Amino acid sequence: MQAKITVTETWLRKHRHLYDGATRHPFIGSIRDGNIDISAFKTWLGQDYIFVRAFVPFVASVLTKAYKGSDDGNGDVEVILGGVAALHDEISWFKKEAFKWGVQLSSIAPQKANQEYCRFLESLISPEVEYTVAAVAFWAIETIYQESFAHCLEDDSKTPPELKETCQRWGNESFGEYCNSLRNIVDRQLEKASDDVITKAEATLLRVLEHEVDFWNMSHRRT
Repeated sequence: MQAKITVTETWLRKHRHLYDGATRHPFIGSIRDGNIDISAFKTWLGQDYIFVRAFVPFVASVLTKAYKGSDDGNGDVEVILGGVAALHDEISWFKKEAFKWGVQLSSIAPQKANQEYCRFLESLISPEVEYTVAAVAFWAIETIYQESFAHCLEDDSKTPPELKETCQRWGNESFGEYCNSLRNIVDRQLEKASDDVITKAEATLLRVLEHEVDFWNMSHRRT
């Protein structure tokens, strides 16, 4: 018997071009090929620090939605709680990296693409946003980084040694397993979701992909 094709797999096939644009962006390609402009990397570092701080209340809201909207036996709360806990270490990592690269985080203002992405995250915190819809955004955001940076760790990559730690942070297998756990949560929720919620969830996935491409563009062009 053939395995059932999940909703997320259907979406990723349907929107492959946009998904590849988010996970194989020229910014990521420049890291993988070893020709990245370090000033572009510094731009990304500072802007992503701002984004992660906005990501914290969003993930906390997903945790609250999971507590109210998931079945206890599936372990959604525990999986998402692990993501919340990891964000403390992630923020500390950004501060350490910023110091290493001479990036003054306190003097960085969010650029337009970052502002718009953060506003989008904030809109998903609303209690009116269904758990399934918010979980799709969470899974997509994490997975895009995992696949992007894992691409920079492949055997034929020429990633500069000084950027290997950055790529390992999101490109490692353990984080990949975590992203798969989030995907399992999303697919379970989608299986029992109404057509209206599925439509909103797919639209949310597309918004995430578009914001991710814009975020990479912002870093790559340094504008």
